[in-house]
Amino acid sequence: MTDQINNSDETFKVNGEDLLKKVKELINEGNIREIKILDKTGNTIVIIPLTVGVIGALLIPVLAIVGTIAALVTECTIVVKRKTN
Repeated sequence: MTDQINNSDETFKVNGEDLLKKVKELINEGNIREIKILDKTGNTIVIIPLTVGVIGALLIPVLAIVGTIAALVTECTIVVKRKTN
């Protein structure tokens, strides 16, 4: 499910088991400025800033954190800030 918050923000509600897969998909799109993961009550769990220079090996610790979060939550929301032209 995708909801539009404003011109450059989108939200995705996912189960914990789908969290890592969805974050990887978003990162691979390449036009993401920031990913914020919220718990089911709306509290921020983690904010992941993404810049042009963040690639490859630098993403491994970020994905490890997301994997840990996925193991701990049953439902969460991903808020995505996209780069605007």
